[in-house]
Amino acid sequence: MKELIGSPGMVSGLLLRIGQFLCAAASIGVMVSATGFSNYTAFCYLIASMGLQVLWSFGLACLDVYALKIKRDLQNPVLVSLFVVGDWVTATLSLAAACSSAGIAVLYAKDLDFCKVHLNIPCGRFDLSIALSFATWLLTAVSSHVMFWILASV
Repeated sequence: MKELIGSPGMVSGLLLRIGQFLCAAASIGVMVSATGFSNYTAFCYLIASMGLQVLWSFGLACLDVYALKIKRDLQNPVLVSLFVVGDWVTATLSLAAACSSAGIAVLYAKDLDFCKVHLNIPCGRFDLSIALSFATWLLTAVSSHVMFWILASV
C-alpha cells in the first residue's frame, strides 16, 4: 500500500495532528480572552467545538507518538474507520462553528457597527479566533481526506 502524507503512525500525521491541536487551542485561548464572548451562543459553540477538536487531536497525536516509538503500523481497517468517522465529525462541527461565528462577527462588526459603538468589545479577537478555527477545520479536512483514501485502499 502506498504511504500517504498525513497517515497515522507517520511523522507527517503527527505534525498534522499537532497543527490541529495548536490551532484549536489558540482559537479557544483568543476567544476566552475576549470580554463578552459568552453573551453570544455562536461563540460558545465555537469554544465547545474547538474543545472537542483539542481532545481528538491530542489523543491521536499521542497515538501517533506511541506508534512511532514502537514502530507499529496503525493502518488496519477498524482503526482507520474510527479515524475517518472521528475526523468527519470533528471537521463538520469545526466548520459549522467557524461559519456561525463568522456570521455573527460580520453582523456585529460590519452591519451593525457594534464594535464602534461599544469600544470595550474587542472584535479583532473574535476575528482572530474565527480565523484560527477555520485553519483548524482546514487541517482536519486534510486529515479526513487522507483517512478516507487510506480506508478505501485497506
